[in-house]
Amino acid sequence: MRDHTLTVDASNSPADIVFAPNFNVAVPFIDRHLEEGRAGKVAIRGAFNDVTYGDLAEQVNRCGNALNSLGLLPGARVLMMVADCPEFFYLFWGAIKAGFVPVPLNTLLRAPDYQFMIEDSGCEAVVYSSVFATEVEAALSAVSRKPPHILRIDGEDGIAALMSAASGKLEAAPATATDDCFWLYSSGSTGRPKGTVHAHRDIPVTAIYYAVGVLGMEEDDVCFSAAKLFFAYGLGNAMTFPLWVGATAVLAAGPPSPAMIFDMIETYKPTIYYGVPTLYAAQLRAMDDASPDLSSVRAYVSAGEALPGDIFRRWQDRTGGVILDGIGSTEILHIFISNAPGDHKPGVSGRLVPGYGAKIINENGNEVSRGDSGALWIKGGSIAKYYWNNPERTAATMQGEWINTGDTYYQDEDGYFVYCGRNDDMMKVGGIWCSPFEIEAKLIEHPKVLEAAVVARADDDELIKPEAFIVLNDPSDAGPGLEGELLDHCKDGLARYKYPRWFNFVDELPKTATGKIQRFKLRG
Repeated sequence: MRDHTLTVDASNSPADIVFAPNFNVAVPFIDRHLEEGRAGKVAIRGAFNDVTYGDLAEQVNRCGNALNSLGLLPGARVLMMVADCPEFFYLFWGAIKAGFVPVPLNTLLRAPDYQFMIEDSGCEAVVYSSVFATEVEAALSAVSRKPPHILRIDGEDGIAALMSAASGKLEAAPATATDDCFWLYSSGSTGRPKGTVHAHRDIPVTAIYYAVGVLGMEEDDVCFSAAKLFFAYGLGNAMTFPLWVGATAVLAAGPPSPAMIFDMIETYKPTIYYGVPTLYAAQLRAMDDASPDLSSVRAYVSAGEALPGDIFRRWQDRTGGVILDGIGSTEILHIFISNAPGDHKPGVSGRLVPGYGAKIINENGNEVSRGDSGALWIKGGSIAKYYWNNPERTAATMQGEWINTGDTYYQDEDGYFVYCGRNDDMMKVGGIWCSPFEIEAKLIEHPKVLEAAVVARADDDELIKPEAFIVLNDPSDAGPGLEGELLDHCKDGLARYKYPRWFNFVDELPKTATGKIQRFKLRG
């Protein structure tokens, strides 16, 4: 078997994947396309000159050589605070091909967060887009040990200048499929982010089993993701998935909004659009005054937070399209349970993606019966190796081939997995376990409610009851009269113990970059 190759036997279900003993993942994702005749095909589009697969391969090589010129040690971490642009691709794949470890960071963070990650990672280089300079440079001025190499993307001393002087040829550094390849810091939905270490094999596993196996992605597809490249969901959507099949990725550097998304879809005609529930809700609201042409899109995908059934139904009624909701995580890299074309249902996460296994266990560690809820554990070939500098959390979360997702689920009578909430978000009301997501989904069905979050709160007798935080379509609707209206709405479909006892009307809900509601901040 040749170096850096993998073979896929699609005759089995799930497909068998065999990696060469010497396997650097940059080769099949970047170099392979030149061998297969795609040098002239457009790989990346956006508000910049189109980047072909030939351009991409050359710039990846130049970037890898530029990093080599800094004298980085093998396996050195390279922190990336980089906007969604072609340079993100060059830096990520160039680092991997040269034998370094890229670490894309959330570009919405502030200086204290960057300071923690710079110090925690022990990185040797920091590379950042100028637009993020204020927060990144404030962090660098506060760290206890400055990384040896600090580079902007552009400028006289930037990585682009080093690339222009570097060779366009680069041999891939030796690696194995299970070697450390890249990190992602978890989104911090329950506290301090954790450095999540992924191997070379993890990227093709997600592409083969989900992008191809579930979405049926092909070379002719055009992918646009409102979710950004810096976290696991966006990394697959807008980079690794299209690169695996030789498709085209569409990038937008700015923050997503309904108007921007509609413009991108009408301009670049993507066939697959990836969003998050919050954005789908905002887009539905925007369609009251706009009629965007979404006819190019063959598949709408959602993740980051469970998609309420009401948004699913309203989207289908308005556009005729089906949103394929799924659940993924930083630790598992992408979606491992999903709805699929031709196999979907509102209000559920779907079925297992091929290549993954699941079990739902109770507080005693035993698997529950179908219909009963418990902690969701997953096994599969894309699970992270460990948390950096956190052996206790690694041991608690990653046990053998299984990982505790931290989510509470049950399987319904049809075998679909149904989300109940994060394990820490579940509440016991009147001695009965209660799902915040079920209550939130009911609240969102009300026409005046845009978003909702439900948390546990103790009443005057120190008994736990549900408390609701509501974002309205029109903030002027807030008031005691609406509280009564929402309570009556909940009574039509929810058990009595699930009714919210308190209603708070807020401008926005605290969320991670992936769109997950940070309920722990509301409990505080």
